[in-house]
Amino acid sequence: MNSRTITTIDCGYLEDEFAAAYLVCDSGQAAFIDNNTAHSVPRLLSALAQSGHTVDQVRYLIVTHIHLDHAGGTSQLLQACPNATVLVHPRGARHLIDPSRLLASAKQVYGEVKFQELYGVIEPIPAERVREIADGEEVALGSGRALRFFHTRGHANHHFVIHDPENAAVFTGDSFGLIYPVLQAQGLFAIPSTSPTEFDGNEAIRSIDLILRLAPQTVYPTHFGPVHEVQAVADQLKTYLKESDQVMRDASLRSETGAALSDFCRRAMDEVLVRILRTRSITFGEREFALLKLDLDLNAQGLAFVAERLRAQSVKN
Repeated sequence: MNSRTITTIDCGYLEDEFAAAYLVCDSGQAAFIDNNTAHSVPRLLSALAQSGHTVDQVRYLIVTHIHLDHAGGTSQLLQACPNATVLVHPRGARHLIDPSRLLASAKQVYGEVKFQELYGVIEPIPAERVREIADGEEVALGSGRALRFFHTRGHANHHFVIHDPENAAVFTGDSFGLIYPVLQAQGLFAIPSTSPTEFDGNEAIRSIDLILRLAPQTVYPTHFGPVHEVQAVADQLKTYLKESDQVMRDASLRSETGAALSDFCRRAMDEVLVRILRTRSITFGEREFALLKLDLDLNAQGLAFVAERLRAQSVKN
């Protein structure tokens, strides 16, 4: 067994190769990065066993941010790992300790039945098993291996990335885009996630630049799997983010609200997407657009949400 490994775990969320968790092992200690949903916990524990480690050797459960496809399985996984501590952004910790507001919001969107289908059981996590991680903090794993944490706004205000200098790697959560394997057949294709409710285009670009300054040879986005074309991904994401920011500002000048404004943003971003695909000589069919539908819908909702907030601020001023 290699004592220092990174394992990509397909969580089976929505479909194959859509959402990943990562298992990092070093000298008899292990850490999970992003824990998907309660339904994925058996897959995570199976990967741990296949790595030659036991649940007693799991030291950390790391949550890049508290969106439920990243953090929803944490409470169930923690119950299985008696010596583990949850590492989370300070803005996210309270929502793991008391998830009631997070769950109420999600259930309002999905309904109880769909929520259970997607996420399963999410329980409060004891405060003494949660550690808030400061910007720039280092955490030791195994034999002298230091994981370094950096706060990255843009996608969410409670987001951080994890730098693993030992492997010239950065675990990026949603701060370095969505890079689905099935969409790479005709060339590299990456888009950012601008989902509600905290999208900030300028901060998202600053987060990308921060990741580039760490000089990773490999990035590990949650959606999905290790990627080596780091600079090329960054360039694509910045282009898309600048277009997204312009659509958001155009939307803030319109009179529509709610779903109608989201529809405007979706149509505008569909035009952007088609133009980008044409520029790269990439053709997507029904399968590819079906895979992207959820993200494109959420991205449009995120742009509309911020547009309405900007509009409200301008009225106050």
